[in-house]
Amino acid sequence: MCRIAGIVSEKRSQNEIRDKVKLMCHALQHGGPDDEGIFEDEETHLAFGHRRLSIIDLSSNGHQPMADVGQNAWITFNGEIYNYPKLKQELLRSGAQFKSGTDTEVILQAYLNWGTSAFARLRGMFAFALYDINKALTYLVRDTAGIKPLYYSTANGELSFASEVRAFKDSGLVTERDPNWPVRLLAFGHIPEPYTTLKNVSCLPKGHFLCWNHQNAGYTLNKYQVDGLPNVVTDENEARRLIHDALSQSVNRQLIADAPIGVFLSGGIDSSLITLLADQQKKEQLKTISIFFDDKSYDESSYQNIINNKIDAQNLSHLVKQSDFEACFPQIINAMDMPTTDGINSWFISKYAHDDGLKAVLSGVGADELFGGYPSFNRIKYLGYLRKLPSSLLKISGHLLPDHYKRLTSLSIGHPAADYMALRGFFPVADISALLDTSVDHIHDVLFGSTLAPAPSGYDYEHAAWFETNFYMQNQLLRDTDVMGMSHGLEVRVPFLDEDFTQAAQSVTPGIRFNKTQPKKILIDSFSNLLPREIWDRPKMGFTFPLQNWMNGHSQIGSIDNYKGKAVQNIIKQFKSNNIHWSKAFALHLVQHNE
Repeated sequence: MCRIAGIVSEKRSQNEIRDKVKLMCHALQHGGPDDEGIFEDEETHLAFGHRRLSIIDLSSNGHQPMADVGQNAWITFNGEIYNYPKLKQELLRSGAQFKSGTDTEVILQAYLNWGTSAFARLRGMFAFALYDINKALTYLVRDTAGIKPLYYSTANGELSFASEVRAFKDSGLVTERDPNWPVRLLAFGHIPEPYTTLKNVSCLPKGHFLCWNHQNAGYTLNKYQVDGLPNVVTDENEARRLIHDALSQSVNRQLIADAPIGVFLSGGIDSSLITLLADQQKKEQLKTISIFFDDKSYDESSYQNIINNKIDAQNLSHLVKQSDFEACFPQIINAMDMPTTDGINSWFISKYAHDDGLKAVLSGVGADELFGGYPSFNRIKYLGYLRKLPSSLLKISGHLLPDHYKRLTSLSIGHPAADYMALRGFFPVADISALLDTSVDHIHDVLFGSTLAPAPSGYDYEHAAWFETNFYMQNQLLRDTDVMGMSHGLEVRVPFLDEDFTQAAQSVTPGIRFNKTQPKKILIDSFSNLLPREIWDRPKMGFTFPLQNWMNGHSQIGSIDNYKGKAVQNIIKQFKSNNIHWSKAFALHLVQHNE
């Protein structure tokens, strides 16, 4: 797990390219505190940079950027390839030569032997740049789930890339802000891919590779992701066996590490299950990292204790108080690569894991999206009913509906993002217009003016899963988990998003995979002999903090005098009266303090 950066440009001197890449690496050093490396090819005006967090093969053999034995290709790589031992054995039988025990070198040899078809054979979380010397091509590649971020710019006939947006700005490569990011933040609570806070800097789509041709300074964007199997498993017992075996395999291979590894344990279904499976397969004593609060309505320590009492592990539990939040708030804001209304919880749990000596942890992210763990799965059918109403009626309904339902007015627009806003959005369009003092037409153009990837249209469980995966998880959960973890030099692994497990889960027919009365029932049933009833037979809490009270008392967020504009101040007044959720006040704080 590392941070990467690079530039390919005929328009800059090699000295300037080298200096810019070093500045980018400096901006990313928190995510790779163990080592730094630069590779240059003066003939092609290229430089790759790398900041290393050593997890596999801790020796100097893992230094990056790395070349193959024959010096035919170079790579700078961020992530982990969990099936690299299996791929390595296959490559050795084909005559490939290796000089290290790293997964990085396996990627190089896989590409040199199999070409771009190698990308779909990788199982893990990854983002890398690979330079093929003989073909004069540079590839940018991102994993199929979008776990690891990779941003790029092709402005002015040059290619630049980095693991975080801040690297472009700090190096002076791209400094012009995208004036529309506040619109997106207030609509969704995050900035959705491919957009960023900077103009001409985009996020590489998951399951894709960009191929940059050095001869003509042109590029293509290609999908390599292999589509999943159709819904073929229709027997419930077969589905349970499939899910049980696939998740067990995923956890087992994600425990691979030459550095200390642990598990985030919140006490919910997903983290408890990952913890129990990791304990069964561990090679040394497991460490669990947990958080608890003085406020008992948010405290899940009793459920954490149920799991810890069933395993042989060292539990490292940490009390988080309002004073901790206030003392760490500037560091949390600084850790955000881009504004987000989530991530505070991830920052704290990652900090404690790092402080406890861990370099890698397993997390339960991804199960809710696969198995219907959110209220949106049962709510989405009502969007289907509302979609049948005349758009003109939906448009004028904003004047009649209570504030909580005004986001339904977005359904007057025929666009997947409009559906998501109605289902899970932040501020409705009219409110965003007032808060930012801009026209409704402009808001519509920003939010609904571009075409998204084809979305389902059934307003059923699979449709909800698509929304939760491609909006909330992709742009918020995964991004915040990665950025906040790496701000502490911590790798966060997500077994539920293992490619093989995801394909197995999605091959189960929706009638079995989803259950309207018991969220994640098939997952629970698949591990009925392992997961205690007390963990799943209770209301869902989620990994939440008492932020309504903490932010209300915060000197910056909760003070009306810190905000400009009557519309904004009115929202903060409502927040102070506990009539508006803390995340909306926080979003306005981020907008006004990042101008």
